[in-house]
Amino acid sequence: MDHSHQLGTAQAWAALDGDPGLLRHIVFEGAGALPSRLPVMDLARSTVAVCALAAAELTAARTGREVPAVRVHDGAVTTAFLSDRLVRVDGVAPTTFAPLSRFWRAADGWVRTHANYPHHRARLLSALGLPADAEVSAVADAIGARPAQDVESTVYAAGGLAVALRSPKEWAAHEQGALAAAQPLLTTERIGSRPPRVPRGLDGDPLLPAAGLRVLDLTRVLAGPVATRTLALLGADVLRIDAPQLPESQEAHNDTGMGKRSTRLDLGDRADRRTFDELLDTADVVVTGYRPGALEHHGLTPEALAERRPELVIAQLSAWGRYGPWHERRGFDSLVQVATGIAALEGTPDAPGALPAQALDHGTGYLLAAAVLRALTGQRDSGGARLIRLALTQTAAWLTDGLTAPAAARTDAPYEQERWLTETDSAMGRLRHALPPVSYAGGPLNWSRPPGLWGTDSARWATARRGGRLSATA
Repeated sequence: MDHSHQLGTAQAWAALDGDPGLLRHIVFEGAGALPSRLPVMDLARSTVAVCALAAAELTAARTGREVPAVRVHDGAVTTAFLSDRLVRVDGVAPTTFAPLSRFWRAADGWVRTHANYPHHRARLLSALGLPADAEVSAVADAIGARPAQDVESTVYAAGGLAVALRSPKEWAAHEQGALAAAQPLLTTERIGSRPPRVPRGLDGDPLLPAAGLRVLDLTRVLAGPVATRTLALLGADVLRIDAPQLPESQEAHNDTGMGKRSTRLDLGDRADRRTFDELLDTADVVVTGYRPGALEHHGLTPEALAERRPELVIAQLSAWGRYGPWHERRGFDSLVQVATGIAALEGTPDAPGALPAQALDHGTGYLLAAAVLRALTGQRDSGGARLIRLALTQTAAWLTDGLTAPAAARTDAPYEQERWLTETDSAMGRLRHALPPVSYAGGPLNWSRPPGLWGTDSARWATARRGGRLSATA
């Protein structure tokens, strides 16, 4: 593999505290295309590579055999990073961004908003003093009359999402940006006051390293669901839980719901909370992607979870990090690109730009899945609960400053996209989706099941544990 392949993968594997000697098991091949001024392709292949290597490592730990060979194909990686745009149901493409989710010219610069969800759209319009049925032109006029950072602060104060365009230099000078730049790519630590214990042995196919594991998925678009989709590929029983009062896009779920089941529970409701606690009592992994403080409000702090489940792996994902003045803000990949200077770097003097994919989301998702797998490997030796934390801003800092030097007008070789797409029947219709890019010798080639209708599955595990063994439930 060339130097850029080695550098990015070695950096990510070191952040995961992996054995550098295992990097020899990775082979890179093929062509992909994520053209950008920033090293997006390096980020993509590196995050997929370390996720596949972490899966191979856990497979070896479970089988007692040599770590299987890992193959990373740039075509598979490229297609997977574009999966949210390439998914189809009966040939129909998804709507990736709503009309009010876009760049706007402000009085002194640019602002990007996110209004895909109805409640975010309503808050944006309310903050701008506009009626609920306001059109794009009215929003353009309202934002155009105000300074960009005034729009940002006003919309966020109303619970909406708007971020002023900043240059890399401006973000570095911002308190949140400086704190994010000082953080590692991700962190993993042991937590809990109870004596650590080595988790029980797992039954199931050992070439599916997550077989026998139960994962509670408390995440929303896009990084968290990418991570849990990957754990489902590797054999985990993944149950996504959403609040009934929060809408979700079936189109998004068509992409990220692969291999999982999905249900709805209100943690403020006594009966639903009892059901959730029963699920938690036998969970092995909890992945959260809500803004910091949202789940803690329900008593779901890492410390409380570890006290309840001393061998639990807890992975927390946020947009801006769990520190600094923005730590409780909501955020999405597109907004993080605008704040951190990426949109300025990818744009022109006339208008900001964007990465060729939601690369912060996808890359962070594969890093999260890799960190969970590495934590599970570590638990086999020393037990104990683990707390993993990642943030989109930290991935952005790696992309802009730590991965490789930016190269002007990067162009990657053409590739055969159709090779990495497949079709299957689903409850929604004929589903076209990207094949998984995580690949190792003897590993899975596709998910065991397509996504279903969002939020309609029973709030129970798909597998029952009987005498320490696993059996499927109806």
